[in-house]
Amino acid sequence: MSVSRYYDVKRDEAGNRYLEVYVQGFLLTRFPLLNKGTAYTLEERRQLGLEGLLPPHVNSIKEQLDQTYRQYRLLGSEMEKHIYLRNLQDRNEVLFYALLEEHLEEMLPILYTPTVGEAVRQFSHIYRYPRGFTASTANIEGVREALANVPLNDVRLIVATDSSAILGIGDQGFGGMAIPIGKLSIYTAAGGVGPDKTLPVELDVGTDRADLLSDPLYLGVRHKRLSGEPYYAFMDRFVEAVKDRYPKVVIQWEDFAKDTAFAVLERYRKVIPSFNDDIQGTGAVALAGLISACRLKGERLSDQRVVIHGAGAGGIGVAWAILEGLKRDGLSEKEAKQRLFVLDSRGLLVENRSMEAYKQPYAQQPQALEGWSFAGQVPTLLETIQNARATVLLGLSGQGGSFTEPIVRAMHFNTPRPIIFPLSNPTSASEALPDDLVHWTEGQAIVAAGSPFPPVVYNGSYYPVGQGNNAFVFPGLGFAAVLGQVSEVSDGMVLEAAYALADYTARETPERVYPPVKQLREVSREVASRVLAKALEEGLCREPRVQNMNAAQVGAFVASRMWEPHYLPFRWADRRRED
Repeated sequence: MSVSRYYDVKRDEAGNRYLEVYVQGFLLTRFPLLNKGTAYTLEERRQLGLEGLLPPHVNSIKEQLDQTYRQYRLLGSEMEKHIYLRNLQDRNEVLFYALLEEHLEEMLPILYTPTVGEAVRQFSHIYRYPRGFTASTANIEGVREALANVPLNDVRLIVATDSSAILGIGDQGFGGMAIPIGKLSIYTAAGGVGPDKTLPVELDVGTDRADLLSDPLYLGVRHKRLSGEPYYAFMDRFVEAVKDRYPKVVIQWEDFAKDTAFAVLERYRKVIPSFNDDIQGTGAVALAGLISACRLKGERLSDQRVVIHGAGAGGIGVAWAILEGLKRDGLSEKEAKQRLFVLDSRGLLVENRSMEAYKQPYAQQPQALEGWSFAGQVPTLLETIQNARATVLLGLSGQGGSFTEPIVRAMHFNTPRPIIFPLSNPTSASEALPDDLVHWTEGQAIVAAGSPFPPVVYNGSYYPVGQGNNAFVFPGLGFAAVLGQVSEVSDGMVLEAAYALADYTARETPERVYPPVKQLREVSREVASRVLAKALEEGLCREPRVQNMNAAQVGAFVASRMWEPHYLPFRWADRRRED
């Protein structure tokens, strides 16, 4: 079967790759994976029916990059730049990825967080071109037939969202489609997954947002969200259809509401290889950053007392990862739990108070609070920091400004160099501004944030602010799962991604908590290599080519499989393919 009903990837007599295409002329230029714009050679123009449809000069991709970047720089607002990049992707994908790879550090915040939050809000209003697949309550009964309409026959990676908990802005209905599109762009630019192996998916089960339901321009289904058994019946139909259409696919679940996120992950992770980036990716990134921060302090992870503010999908994912990290550092499970304090909106998780089931493993025993001083039924954030003598404070609450000056000063009272990571996105949801954290601790805090921030200047010194971006983990983790055709994305693979990131940081940028975003592709290659080796060790790989590889061979295999944004030669096949 060909890669697509419109083209296939072939090799010539010398082993060089080329595209065999089954469309010509005007239609060819409207397919973003096949459109070269002004870069079609003269021979391709003659062969493919493009004579007279293009300017006579044949551009190199370098010339096209110069032109598109110049146009990009002329735009004023971040939202205008986001729309420009998305339009370029919908017109010419190779050129889009070449531009993104060349300016990754500059464009990642435009294409994804924080700008994507506004793109999600405006999605129905700025919609221009269909991309991805939508399974909705309007088509779920015929979802198998609908999936057959997708023109890609060998999808290996899906990012799927039900849009119930987008970043820090909540239920966004159909607008959440911008998230899988953005995530998969990072998978390709940073992780090396070929764009024709990816599919963004919106699971449109409705929305509880009255403003969306009453908006005449809203593009999603117009009813309240499904819940309970109807919701899981919908999801079961989708997963079964995907398994039939794409038997080698890996799914990344994205931006599900906290209770649903855990339930969906557990329901399907052994049915179809899948993981939840908000839970597992966030946990791995936070653990890697914490390991790096401890290295900068000259201490061990097991020396720390960690407070996590926020017990949603991200917060509990971080709690899980840090608990595993503390155990790996030599503590028993009981000892590790005694050093980990998780708070939700009602205060510290303690076993004798009511809470959701997914929070219970991280609740403190009441006797652990003996000798503590607090005013209410359970300690507040400030009281927890003071009584636990916390040395690490991680924010995953989505509550902007919740790390106040008294809280930060209490952290500094406990330790000369507090580790404080306000990790919530977008920028408006960040628990504190890095500038305040540095000033309130007289330049002693080790700071990283979920959103990009410029370096802080304090007393004439520059303090880089590491970005705890999940993009340091999920592209490599997903790429390894795809390359190994794993039967499951295991907890061991997720934790290996965290330690791979920490080891890369220690080796390549030892003065930092996280590497700079411009090194994202190198990070992803290392993460993918380590995770694939771990999957091999755990016996999870079904790909025959990797079965007997050693670590060096795995690394070379990963590097050789990373997609590069270059134009391939085209050859016309004088027939239409029917798949």
